Amino acid sequence: MTAGLSGEEAARRLGEYGANVVARERRTPVWRRVLQQLRDPLIVVLLVAAVLTLTTGDFPDASVILLVITVNTVAGVVQEVRAERAVAALTALSAPTARVIRDGGECSVPAAHVVPGDLVLLGEGDIVPADGEVVDAALLLVDESALAGESVPVEKTTGADRPPSTVSADAVSADTVSADTVSAGTVVVRGRGRVQVTGTGPDSALGRIAALMGTAPGLTPLQRRLARFGRVLAAVTVALCAVVLALGLVRGQPVELMVVAAISLAVAAVPESLPAVVTLALALGARRMAERHAIVRRLPAVETLGSVTVLATDKTGTLTEGRMAAERLWTPQGEATVSGIGYDPEGRVTRDGHPVTVNDAPDLAALLRASMLCNDAALEPPSDGDGRWRAMGDPTEAALLAAGARLGLDRAALERELPRADEIPFDSARKRMTTVHRVPGGGMRVVCKGAPEVMLRSPVLTDPLDVRTLAAVQAEELARDGYRVLAIASADHDETRLQSPDAWESGLSLLGLVGILDPPRATSRTTVTACQHAGITPVLITGDHPLTARAVAARAGIVAREDEVTTGMRIRQGTAGPLTASRVYARTTPDQKLDIVQAWRASKQVVAMTGDGVNDGPALRRADIGVAMGQRGTEVARQAADLVLADDNLATVVAAVEEGRRVYANVRRFLLYALAGGTAEILVMLLGPFLGMPLPLLPAQILWINLLTHGLPGVAMGAEPVAPGTMRQPPRAPEESVLGAGLWPRILAMGIFVTGVTLAAGVWARETGRPWQSMMFLILGATQLGVALGSRARPGSLANPFLLLAVGTALALQVAGVYLPPLRALLGTEPLPPVDLAIAGALSGLGHVVMRAQRRLFPARPPGTHPAPGPAPG
Repeated sequence: MTAGLSGEEAARRLGEYGANVVARERRTPVWRRVLQQLRDPLIVVLLVAAVLTLTTGDFPDASVILLVITVNTVAGVVQEVRAERAVAALTALSAPTARVIRDGGECSVPAAHVVPGDLVLLGEGDIVPADGEVVDAALLLVDESALAGESVPVEKTTGADRPPSTVSADAVSADTVSADTVSAGTVVVRGRGRVQVTGTGPDSALGRIAALMGTAPGLTPLQRRLARFGRVLAAVTVALCAVVLALGLVRGQPVELMVVAAISLAVAAVPESLPAVVTLALALGARRMAERHAIVRRLPAVETLGSVTVLATDKTGTLTEGRMAAERLWTPQGEATVSGIGYDPEGRVTRDGHPVTVNDAPDLAALLRASMLCNDAALEPPSDGDGRWRAMGDPTEAALLAAGARLGLDRAALERELPRADEIPFDSARKRMTTVHRVPGGGMRVVCKGAPEVMLRSPVLTDPLDVRTLAAVQAEELARDGYRVLAIASADHDETRLQSPDAWESGLSLLGLVGILDPPRATSRTTVTACQHAGITPVLITGDHPLTARAVAARAGIVAREDEVTTGMRIRQGTAGPLTASRVYARTTPDQKLDIVQAWRASKQVVAMTGDGVNDGPALRRADIGVAMGQRGTEVARQAADLVLADDNLATVVAAVEEGRRVYANVRRFLLYALAGGTAEILVMLLGPFLGMPLPLLPAQILWINLLTHGLPGVAMGAEPVAPGTMRQPPRAPEESVLGAGLWPRILAMGIFVTGVTLAAGVWARETGRPWQSMMFLILGATQLGVALGSRARPGSLANPFLLLAVGTALALQVAGVYLPPLRALLGTEPLPPVDLAIAGALSGLGHVVMRAQRRLFPARPPGTHPAPGPAPG
């Protein structure tokens, strides 16, 4: 074993097992992506409309439709190509080279050439190239947070050295990496070791996660709604236009004229600006999100956020700060709390609500002085302009250094005063670390820190039983609150007594306990509360310990402290019950995270998943929307996500949800406006003949109205601001139609109103000898523009000046169609006298008045029919 593999055997195994690389997804050709975009039902309707407009010679309208199709298709293809980088990022995470033993000697080989059976050498800072078993370890500490979700590095030992586990079966998962194995992609924080490789490439931890990430994301809620809408619209439009054609032919109208009229009506009924409205609304939403430090990688994700009903969040670095903090101090004289930001030495220690210093609290000073002496970590000052202090070495020990500095202790001065003379390093069997320091004037000071269960007993401590019992009770309470607890003790002895290391860890006096935790972010609780007010259910999914997960979730407001936690072991054993019954999941593996996300989706929920680790990548892909951390997150998580939070602030998700709801509201606003106009045009053509008007509007007139009303004004609606109170409403039901929540009746009501005004004006003009067709043409278009103004989210403001400009331009062109000779010849209109123009203007203004009145009297039902998940069982 010490000689490693021979070069010949390594080459043979490389041929047998393949290279130690993550398999890449097969690229989808661009032409296939284009076809997938064109298969969208709404795009198919637009393609048919483009063909029909070309047959009628309406080249301007056909050009507009084809431009909309082209822009929509190109945008979709570009977004999909960017998403292909997810698995490629796993390769970047892998170690480029590895140190192995071959033919009895050490050599460096490309990580891709590592094979099962290789003996790999690991040192501080190395990226583990493959999965393996630890065969030799010296203080080996590995950061597995990206893969397993552990908030602290894990000590690695050989199987023979590993102590029996004292943790309950419910607290761990069988898939959690054990103390005598390492996984590809993890990082050595401290120490050195030798590992025998057991899995490479697709058989490694990274390879298994890459396989899970092969699941492609499905359609967004808006895409599903618009697909259903497109199919219904196509069927209804064809049926109504067939009726118009049949009625015209029955009344003796020329076949060619009625065919052209029916085609023109079909084109007018299709809201061809809808994809443009959606694209503009999404693009504006993406820009607004970028201003709030949220980077949108997939444009439809903007709207999906507005549909979210469940927010599944990771713990480490997402709900929490992603660093360790010594928050709670206990001594036999009392308790204290430590506050500060990150590892910054600036902060304070408070007792009974008042800040204390070294001179105010000698017991706390002794406790933290000892914790700084028995410590191998260091704090690195800010170096790259971000103002953040960083931990060098074990983050737990770095947290102790920060706590001591916040009380006013100077580590450099301590080490000069009490230089270290000897030590017994920490190991998992003893669960403690001991250092020996020279005391000025003679003698030695022994400082020991470790787990309470090995420290709070005789002969380690000489304290009375009641003190040790009190400390044990306090340690248990801190552990239940999710803290990692360290007991610290010390004693001064003469050198003769300490000649044997066996005597160092006995006869000590307890200084106190320190509770260490990866603390929740300051904004976590307000973010969770904002989600709950918006009808979104937050859940926590982590690979960390159940007690830690529950404590963080309780502090963030996700659950109560007594609520049940579902573990990965119980999920595997089938004893967890319905996965959607819990709000906190601990010790979960990447495939279990996938199962949890899928269970919520199967229960008709729209799931947003946040995460930052490699282990979060598959769930980020499977969720309706994946949200990754931009600073602390791995490249794998960022590439798998739809949305990247550049500031790592979960509160940004709430702002993004508001933006998504704005997008969906603007889509519905446009549909109300466009379909009400289309309904009016169809009803005018259907009912006009019964009122003595054989052909109420010419085909060219229908297409002109359609071009003006569905053009700039329709697109400008995508820029409308968010309506007040949006985030106090529950999310809409995922299965709800885009025309649901009372929109259909409003469309019909406004369509009937516009029809009534247009036909009434036409009948009056015809009976009084006026140019009735021109008057109907002008009123039908101008009244729809009045409806557009009445649809504004914030009337009376300049929140969206583009809409005002677009309506003004369209109205000017509509009037020009009656007065400019070239347009009159094209449209077949006649000029109206000033009195008639004034009458038409007054009638058209009713569109704005009635639309505003309708919104006040019959507001759209809030999309609150979706059954939000109930509280988790306690």
